[in-house]
Amino acid sequence: MNIKERFERSPLPFARFVVIGKVLIFLALLLVVVILAVDCRDARVENIPALAVILPVSAALVAENAVKLFALRSFKPRIFCYVIDILLLLVLTYFSGGRLISTLFVVILSEFYLSQEKLSGNIAMGVCSSVLYLAMLALSQTLRDESVALDLLISNAFEDLIIFVLHFLIMNFLLLIYRKNEEIAKRVKELDESNQKLEESNQKLAEAMEKLKEVMALEERQRIAKDIHDTAGHSITTVIMQTEAAKLAIERDPEGAKRSVVAANLQAKHALEELRESVHLLSGSRTQMTLKDMLLDIVHESTDGTGIAVRCDIDDVSLCDAKCRFLCNTLKEGISNGLRHGKATAFYVELKKTGKDVNFLLSDNGTGMEISSLKEGFGLRGMHSRAASLGGTVWFETEIDEGFEIHLRLPLDGGR
Repeated sequence: MNIKERFERSPLPFARFVVIGKVLIFLALLLVVVILAVDCRDARVENIPALAVILPVSAALVAENAVKLFALRSFKPRIFCYVIDILLLLVLTYFSGGRLISTLFVVILSEFYLSQEKLSGNIAMGVCSSVLYLAMLALSQTLRDESVALDLLISNAFEDLIIFVLHFLIMNFLLLIYRKNEEIAKRVKELDESNQKLEESNQKLAEAMEKLKEVMALEERQRIAKDIHDTAGHSITTVIMQTEAAKLAIERDPEGAKRSVVAANLQAKHALEELRESVHLLSGSRTQMTLKDMLLDIVHESTDGTGIAVRCDIDDVSLCDAKCRFLCNTLKEGISNGLRHGKATAFYVELKKTGKDVNFLLSDNGTGMEISSLKEGFGLRGMHSRAASLGGTVWFETEIDEGFEIHLRLPLDGGR
């Protein structure tokens, strides 16, 4: 049997144990009183039958202890009962010659020990009872005109004093063991209930985590679908518009048609790359490339066969997937806008880590415009909302014939 089972099979709660103990003490008191009456039935004290006094005094002792045992709950009212006990025991000691008085003391002390929680109180009561017992014997002998000698008194009462000591040790030891046993059983029960609640909480947490994973997976799929719709769809629409413009301008403006074809080619590459990235995300795979490598790949795709120049100054910064995708999309959008709207032929890309932030700059040599006349389309508005969702900011600078600049600041992972 393990500890838990042993304490779960604990015989009784202490409160019920106390009630049973009080019943047994009361029955023991009745038994001792009956034995005392039988033992003193022929005794006389100063020509007075001892039984004539012992019976009413014993009845009063039994009744008073019944009230003390079963009616009084607090300690203060019982103090008066203990005083009455002493007076009644003094009378019984005188008329019985001290017979069974030590046994009555033990019975009454059992009730006191049972009702007290502090050992110090039991020690004080035990010592006081021993002294009172000797004093009662001495007073009884004095009233009987018998000589009283302290050494003789202690010698005659020595066995009774030994009984008092043994009774004190055994009674208090058993009560201490029983109280500790009940306390441990209570703690084991509380621990078992806590473990059960913890298991239920863990089960609920596991269920919540599963639901959270499902929700997160659904949100990720919805985000990827939105990315495909917004970025790739926008890029493909732009490609169609640029190729249509190139068809119309191929005879009257060959250079303009060429720039439109180059921009359309670049936009188509970006759209294809975005579709590939979305497919990889949906399949659960993640690229092992660093942010710097991804940005340089975009630069190489933009310069390959297009005739544009891109100068770079990119730090190797580690960011989460969402921020990496945002920076890559911003670079693609910025180059595409520079070619399509600003007729740019050269770009400068910078990515720097400063403190707890990372700063991104894309500048071109296009025609530029008055900042007051800048009308943000789908791409630029998307940059604002995406930057805000990632805890960052984006702003634009441009002047006529001074090109166009995209400034982006994002916090490092865990920086804010």
